[in-house]
Amino acid sequence: MRLFAILLSSLLLSLNTLGQPVSTASDLEHGGQIESKYDGFSHETIATLKKMKVTCASTKGNWKDSCVNLSASLHWPGIQLDYVRYARIRLIFETKDWDQRHPLDQRELSVVADGETIRLGRMGLVSQNVDTLMSEVLEVTLPYKTFKQIALAQVVEMKVGKSVFELREKNLWALRDLNNRVMAKR
Repeated sequence: MRLFAILLSSLLLSLNTLGQPVSTASDLEHGGQIESKYDGFSHETIATLKKMKVTCASTKGNWKDSCVNLSASLHWPGIQLDYVRYARIRLIFETKDWDQRHPLDQRELSVVADGETIRLGRMGLVSQNVDTLMSEVLEVTLPYKTFKQIALAQVVEMKVGKSVFELREKNLWALRDLNNRVMAKR
């Protein structure tokens, strides 16, 4: 009975720490924040790279005077960190020009990782706000193997419709840091 109580206490303590932002020395290097938590409703552990700026200049295509931000998450079934069920990438486009949205036929995401083109398909619209600043959030779900290929690449360029941009070194460090949260099977 005493052993059961000790095991239960340690499990509850580990669950409690999953909800806290995890800060490491690498957070200071790439500037991104990674948070891990357990979602009891969907019965999965989620590690999320919070919204991180990619660029506010040099976007090619129809996105002039705009900013592009990146967010990513890894989803593990249950309370474990060695098998990732799937990954998600969110791109947040912000501009002062309200006409710079991505219509349905311009939401195909292609990624070039170290010269290899990966077609990830149509991104779904998560939200679209039209206030003083037009903000559009697009999301795609992808296999972990593909996420890992993108995270470990030296050069990554993304294209959504006519918008083309390259991830900065800090973005790639943050994606690698998120990928490092996966524990290797022993």
